[in-house]
Amino acid sequence: METTRLSSSGQVVIPQAVRDAHGCVEGVEFIVEDVSGGILLRPARHFPATTLDKVAGCLNYTGPGKSIEDMDRAVDDEMQDRLDRHLR
Repeated sequence: METTRLSSSGQVVIPQAVRDAHGCVEGVEFIVEDVSGGILLRPARHFPATTLDKVAGCLNYTGPGKSIEDMDRAVDDEMQDRLDRHLR
């Protein structure tokens, strides 16, 4: 565990090993949350949270709906195709 210190201007340096482990680069923005027992820093999202209903229109599929069984069968078929290509 590493430690850091709060500067007189309220800045905290995140240790290099922690920045590297989480891919934090200069300019990354963080959400600061006051949580039970401490302070939580989370990288801010680049895109706002959304739902499938809000983005499903970009899929451009106009055919009939697919069942879970249809989707499972398609995944199984693709896995088998990839295995067959790998074993060739």
